[in-house]
Amino acid sequence: MLADSHCHLDRIDLTPFDGKLSNALQAASQQGVEHFLCVAINAENQQDVIAIAEQHCNVHASVGVHPLYTKGEFASVESLSQLAKHPKVVAIGETGLDYFYDKESKKEQLSLFRTHVQAAVEVDLPLIIHTRDARQDTLDILSDEGAESVGGVLHCFTESLEMAEKAMEKGFYVSFSGIVTFNNADELREVAKNIPLDRILVETDSPYLTPKPYRGKPNSPMYVSEVAKLVADLRQMDYQEFCELTTENYLSLFKINQ
Repeated sequence: MLADSHCHLDRIDLTPFDGKLSNALQAASQQGVEHFLCVAINAENQQDVIAIAEQHCNVHASVGVHPLYTKGEFASVESLSQLAKHPKVVAIGETGLDYFYDKESKKEQLSLFRTHVQAAVEVDLPLIIHTRDARQDTLDILSDEGAESVGGVLHCFTESLEMAEKAMEKGFYVSFSGIVTFNNADELREVAKNIPLDRILVETDSPYLTPKPYRGKPNSPMYVSEVAKLVADLRQMDYQEFCELTTENYLSLFKINQ
C-alpha cells in the first residue's frame, strides 16, 4: 500500500483516463496507491480540492495559499480556520517561502507564511511546507510561531540534510518527489539515504515533476510508485516494506483513520 502525500488532483491531465478522475485514481490503485492528499494552492481552488475529497473516500484535502500566489490573494487565520473545519481537511498548506522563483515578494510571503502557521496552531493541524532558497527564514518562522506543536512536512524536498534535521527536530517529516529520480539529483539522493525511516514520505506533486522513466509525460499519482522504488533501493529496503512504512507515516502525520 502506498500514499501519494502531495498531489493536485484538480490539475492533472485526465486525457489518458477518459477524462475521469476516478479512472486516474483506479490506475494509481493498480500500482498500490491507496491514499491521496489533494493540496490547495490558492483561494480559488480550495473549494475544488475539498469537493474532490468529498467524492472519494481515500482522498483528503488541505487548505492554503502557495507562496507564489501572494499577489491578489487573501488568507487570514480566521478564513483558513473556518475551511479547516471540514472533516476531509487534514492539513494547512501548501504554504512557505520561495525566493528561487520570486524574491521580490519576500515581505508578502513572510506575512502569509506566518498567517498559515498561526492558523495551523489554532486548529491543531499539520503544515505542508514549500521552501526554496529560504532555509533560515523558513526555520525561523516555524520556531517563532510555535509550529513544533503541530508539525507537518517539508514537501518536494530539495534542500540540505542539515535543514531536514532541524525541521525534524520540530516534528516535521520530509517528503521526496520525482526530483529524487532525476539525473542531476545525486545530492538529494544522499539526503534520502539518511532521513530516519519514521520521517519519510513520498509524493508526486502531480501534475508536475514526473519521475523517471516517464519524464516528458504528465505526472499523475500512479507514478508515486517510481519514487518509492528508487528511495527503497537507496535504503536497500524491501519495496513493500518501504511502502507500508511510508503509508504508516502518512496516516500518522495527518491523523487519518482507515
